[in-house]
Amino acid sequence: MFTGLVQDLATIRNIERSAQSSVITIETAHASQMHIGDSISINGVCLTATKIEGALITVDVMVQTLKLSNLGNLNVGSQVNAELATRADARIGGHIVQGHVDGVGQVVANEPGDKWQRFAIQIPPQLKKYVVNQGSICVDGVSLTVGEIEDSKSVVTLWLIPETLAKTTLGARKEGDQVNIEVDVLAKYVERLMTVQREVQ
Repeated sequence: MFTGLVQDLATIRNIERSAQSSVITIETAHASQMHIGDSISINGVCLTATKIEGALITVDVMVQTLKLSNLGNLNVGSQVNAELATRADARIGGHIVQGHVDGVGQVVANEPGDKWQRFAIQIPPQLKKYVVNQGSICVDGVSLTVGEIEDSKSVVTLWLIPETLAKTTLGARKEGDQVNIEVDVLAKYVERLMTVQREVQ
């Protein structure tokens, strides 16, 4: 489990691509805190460390993950948002994030304002039912609060504060860029409970 509070702007150092998977090596300042088998969130995708050497960790990314996320678009030198798994004794400052990406959205605006930056994303239409004003959404591993929703276009508007701009990749995202989306897991559980309840009645 993660919180969506990015701890490090990590860098992709190597990618070995094959038909069914990719092996990615990432340089992160937090590698010394990890052990083989530990989970790490990379752009909001939960991955398992298979090798650790100094500041480098290696992860395997299966074909399904590559299809459902933007990790297949990464190149050597790309910066990514990294977060270690949450400790049981730590404060949860963001929201509950599983690292299970629900879909890929597309940036439609990233505009500077007086104090905040307007960040608008068109999300997959099937996900908009899980998004509510002032609710939580995870974008490329970053926990954010929903500012506005335009249902007719499936566009979610978020406001990025200076801290988010400085410590994540979102400030550098351009119109047309793809971002990983994970909606609030609580909304999915509520939907599932209601669906099953209707079926048994």
